[in-house]
Amino acid sequence: MDKTEFWDEVLDFAEKITARVGSQLVTEFGQIRATTKEDGSLVTQADKWADREITAAIANTFPTHGVISEETQHILPDTDWCWVIDPIDGTTNFTRGIPVWGISLGLLYQGTPVFGAVRLPPLGQFFHGYWYGDSGLTGPTGAYLNGNPIHTSPDSPTSNHLFNLCARSTSVLRNTFPCKIRAIGVATYSVILVATGASLGAVEATPKIWDIAAVWAILKAAGGVFAHIEPEPVFPLTIGENYGKRPFPSLAASREELVPVFMPLVEFLGEKTLGSQSKS
Repeated sequence: MDKTEFWDEVLDFAEKITARVGSQLVTEFGQIRATTKEDGSLVTQADKWADREITAAIANTFPTHGVISEETQHILPDTDWCWVIDPIDGTTNFTRGIPVWGISLGLLYQGTPVFGAVRLPPLGQFFHGYWYGDSGLTGPTGAYLNGNPIHTSPDSPTSNHLFNLCARSTSVLRNTFPCKIRAIGVATYSVILVATGASLGAVEATPKIWDIAAVWAILKAAGGVFAHIEPEPVFPLTIGENYGKRPFPSLAASREELVPVFMPLVEFLGEKTLGSQSKS
């Protein structure tokens, strides 16, 4: 299989499996009971079913690829290629009947995201993007919404622009922000809104690897910046490490020039998050 055929197969797989799983999840949207996991987040039988379906499909289509998933597999396997699955990002929204939730698939090469796909079934939106960095890989480029190119905004912050928060980052409001604030409730979509140009930035205080793997590639492919609010680089991930409980406090910005604008307002979240992690 040549490189073009490989990337065609990757995209075709991501489109079809998220569409198939998404069509079933829509029938259960707002009608299913959730339970609370050890970390305080919610999980439903729909999450677990979707996780199994996607994992099985990966094993069938890409038998040499590894998997990390929110609900079952947290250790990075010793494989060049590894898929990172969030079967339902936004489970709280999903259970409460709020139509903003999605299915997220990231593809790592030697521990670093190079492809991402996110489907939001209630909104009819499918995002994907390619970012090879210094991996030596070649193939398609760019970021897309339903097949149409997307790009981050070139604008400078004003009171009419948006910056997205997560529920665990509301303490940043002690600072004066140059933008209006929005809380989306779905980590992947919060970052994707930066990729589309709808928002200039976003902060996630405690995302796990399945929250950021797909959108890391999509945002960078759209021209944005993913700045991790911690001293050590996140990628590449380490083979054999358990990523089930590790947070990745992160700032997404539409362009490099905005990182020094937003970072001083949010960087304390990294110290707070990683400090709590070291004590646990």
